[in-house]
Amino acid sequence: MFVHGWPVNHKMFEYQLNQLPRYGYRCIALDLRGFGQSDRPWTGYTYDRMADDIRVIIDMFRLRDFVLVGFSIGGAISIRYMARHQGHGVRRLALLSAAAPSFTQRPGYPYGQTREEVDALIRQTLTNRPAMLKGFGDQFFAQNHGPEFMNWFASLGLEASGHGTAQGLIALRDEDLRQDLSAIRVPTAIFAGVQDRIVPFQSALALQQGIPGSVLHRFEQSGHGVFYDELEAFNSRFFAFLNQPD
Repeated sequence: MFVHGWPVNHKMFEYQLNQLPRYGYRCIALDLRGFGQSDRPWTGYTYDRMADDIRVIIDMFRLRDFVLVGFSIGGAISIRYMARHQGHGVRRLALLSAAAPSFTQRPGYPYGQTREEVDALIRQTLTNRPAMLKGFGDQFFAQNHGPEFMNWFASLGLEASGHGTAQGLIALRDEDLRQDLSAIRVPTAIFAGVQDRIVPFQSALALQQGIPGSVLHRFEQSGHGVFYDELEAFNSRFFAFLNQPD
């Protein structure tokens, strides 16, 4: 099960989803509330509520012994799911550029964005969302993927609701997952780009320290978009994690 990042949707995983079924994997990629093809309610954008949304889908499909894969805010929500729902059904956890333990700097945690930087993104979202998406997208990748790819990627953000986009930022700004990490008891792989300008690599090191037995996969030439900057290397190591014996 794939949980996408802010401010895009499940389509970001295209270059994993078009490969995994060849290896016998059934893939489910959801759109979080307010994003992609999901409903756009006015409320419910806390990590708790979005983790509960994931539980609803897991129960609806009666999923057991599956791999939960979360990117950026999707990684943060996946961590909250593991703590809030005791990892119900999850056999392995993959965290990709996860916006955790905290997306913003706070006492005792000097990494990540400042509250003022996130507040500026919220204001721009509510006044000129296309410009916000362009500026945010320019920081997303460490490699030059060409205008066609970048235009496609920006279009994913435009599929979201403006309100949901702003509410996602509020959650990123205010939520703190440091107390959730010790609740994770399944094999966990952390995939992070050393050149990440959105969630600094130090956050991945903090995740590795906080999640018992977790393994960190570092990608020297990748930014936040670790799933694409070094596509072949990422897919190789990600698929190897999926295939590891229990």
